Amino acid sequence: MEIDDLTLVSRCKEGDQQAFRLLVKRYERKVFSLAFGMLKDREEAMDVSQEAFIKVHRYLADFKGDSSFYTWLYRITRNLAVDRIRSRRGEGVAFDEKVGQDEAELSDAGFLSTRLGTNPQKSALRRELAETMAEALQQIPEKHREILLLREVDGLSYEDIARVLEIPKGTVMSRLFHARAKMQKLLEGYLGGDRPEFGVGEEEG
Repeated sequence: MEIDDLTLVSRCKEGDQQAFRLLVKRYERKVFSLAFGMLKDREEAMDVSQEAFIKVHRYLADFKGDSSFYTWLYRITRNLAVDRIRSRRGEGVAFDEKVGQDEAELSDAGFLSTRLGTNPQKSALRRELAETMAEALQQIPEKHREILLLREVDGLSYEDIARVLEIPKGTVMSRLFHARAKMQKLLEGYLGGDRPEFGVGEEEG
């Protein structure tokens, strides 16, 4: 049975280094993907990933559990990556296509499988759609792309997304609505009239 994040955090605070190693192992891929997606440089992304976990270890005692551990870690990583970008004196930022493909494929068991089912005969179609979605993600504004990935791929709540991005919950909902609409429009040509239904049936107070 997998140990939940908060239990591991509690153990870390008591000096359990194995618990911290488990947290690193659990999230190192996501942290690297986020950093690489923002920086488009593997060496810098690796540096930022290491810095993020060092910072987490250093300030773990300050983590109160008001948000999920991943939300806190995501925010630390994102801020470190933004600092790197600012140090480049205004250099442009764009999510790397390969990272987009990875994240689209990670969502395969989520809204893609909901839409296409889990029949093995449709696995090729799901992979093709994942690649098409990755391409579509590159065509929407960064603020919409980021919020869509946070919700649909990482599964963060509206409240957690608001904390990560430091924007009101209402802005999260608005951006997400527009992000989904743009993605559905871009994917219409691929699916014909059978539009993908992002976030169907979701309710959150």
